[in-house]
Amino acid sequence: MKKSLIVTLAATLSLALLAGCGSSGTTEGAAGTTSPKSTDAGKPAEKVKLSIWHNYTGEDLRAKTMREYMEKFKKDHPNVELDIQGIPPDGYRPRLKTVAAANEMPDLFVMWPGVMTKEFVGGDLIQPINELLDSKTEWKNGFMPGSFDDFTISGKTYSAPMALSPTSILYYNKEIFNKYNVQPPKTWDDLMKLVDTFKKNNVTPIALGNKAAWVAQSSILSSLADRVTGTEWFLKAVDQNGAKFTDPEFVQALTYLGQLGKAGAFQEGFNSIDNTQMEQMFAQGKAAMMIDGGWALPNLASNTSKEALANMAVTVLPTVPNGKGDPNSLSGVVGTGLGMSKKVTGAQKAAAYELIYTLSGPEAQKAILESNQLVSYKVDLDTTKVSSLFAEVYKMMNTVKKTPVYDGKLSSASADVVNNGLQELLMGGKPEDIAKKIQDAQAKAVGK
Repeated sequence: MKKSLIVTLAATLSLALLAGCGSSGTTEGAAGTTSPKSTDAGKPAEKVKLSIWHNYTGEDLRAKTMREYMEKFKKDHPNVELDIQGIPPDGYRPRLKTVAAANEMPDLFVMWPGVMTKEFVGGDLIQPINELLDSKTEWKNGFMPGSFDDFTISGKTYSAPMALSPTSILYYNKEIFNKYNVQPPKTWDDLMKLVDTFKKNNVTPIALGNKAAWVAQSSILSSLADRVTGTEWFLKAVDQNGAKFTDPEFVQALTYLGQLGKAGAFQEGFNSIDNTQMEQMFAQGKAAMMIDGGWALPNLASNTSKEALANMAVTVLPTVPNGKGDPNSLSGVVGTGLGMSKKVTGAQKAAAYELIYTLSGPEAQKAILESNQLVSYKVDLDTTKVSSLFAEVYKMMNTVKKTPVYDGKLSSASADVVNNGLQELLMGGKPEDIAKKIQDAQAKAVGK
C-alpha cells in the first residue's frame, strides 16, 4: 500500500465512528458451508491461522450470541487456529483506525457500511466477498432489498450485514408519562412542553450519554435534521452540490437541538457518561425518555426485568414546523458486517469465508433476531423468544421510512467535526458557528 494512502487514511478514519469458491481452494461442505480442501484425500484439512476483531464484549444477548457462534466455529473447525480479539465498543473504532493507518489489519473485523467501507476500499485494505455470496445464492437472496448497498462499491460487495440499526427511536417510560398525565410528543412544541413539565417535577426529561460524542449526532440530529431539511437536501450537502451546511434549514435543525440543551432536557453531565450508562439510567426509571438506537434493545432485554420492559414504549421523533422531511421515519443503516483484509489468501481465505458465513448466515441471522437485535435478513419473528419492547420496535420498523445517518454519509473527518460540534452546541454554542465548521470540513473532504 502506498504510504500516501496510509497517511490519508490515518487522517480521515473516524474516531467516533459474493462464481463459485473453486478458485480460492474451497468446496461446498455437507451443511452448506464452505470448507477448505484437504491436500490429499482422507487427510486432515490444512492448518490455518485466522484473526478476528469484534466489539461484542458486553453481556447483552446479542453480544453473547455472537461470541457463542465464534466458539462454535472454533469447535467445528479444529484445523483453524482462531485468534479472537474483543474490544469494547467505544474503543473499537480508534483501535481499528490505528491498525488501518499502519496497514496491519486483522484478517477479519467488524466494520460499518458507508464511509468506513469506502475509506478501507480507497486505502486498498480490504477485499470483496462476491465469490462467497454468489456461491450461496439462497443466502444472498434472503437479505432485504438494499441490504448490500452501503457495503458495495463499483459492483463489488465487501461484507454481509449482521444487523439492522435504526438509530433514532424515542423510548419513553409509560409509568412516568401516566403519573403526569402526558402523552408521547407528536410535534416539537409537544416535546418542549414535556421537557418543561418533567423539569418542574424534578424528573430528567431525556437521558443522554454523549461521552463518545457520536450519540447526539447518530441518535438525535440525524433524524431531527432530516425532519427539517429532507433527505434530498442532506445528500446534496454531502456531495457539496446544490446545498451547504450553512444553509438556513440546517442551521434551524441545529437550533432545535440547541433548544433542548438550553431547556435542560438532558441530565447534568451528559457529555461525561456513555451510551450504556444512558441506557441504564433510562431502564432504572431515572429519566422519562431516551433517544437511542435499536442496539439498546439487547441491553435492555438482558438487564431489565419483564415488568420494567413492559413499562417501556417507543415512537418516532416528533414533527417540526414546516419540515421538508417525512415525519414517519427513522434514521438508520444496515448493521455492521465482517470485513476481510486484502492480505487473506488461499486456505486462510477459505476459512475466513466459513467464519463470515457462520456469523452472518441464515442460522446466525435467526439467532441474532431472537437476541433482540433487528436484522436485514428475511426471518419470521417468534415473539415468544424476544422482549415485549423488541416486538413493538419490530412492528414499528415495518411502518416507517429509513433515512440516512449523518456519520454513514459524511467523511470521517466531517463526522468528527459534527460530533464535537454537537457537544459544543448542547453546552450553549452558536448553531451558525457550528454549521460553518461542518461546512468547511465537508467542503475540504470533497475537494471544494
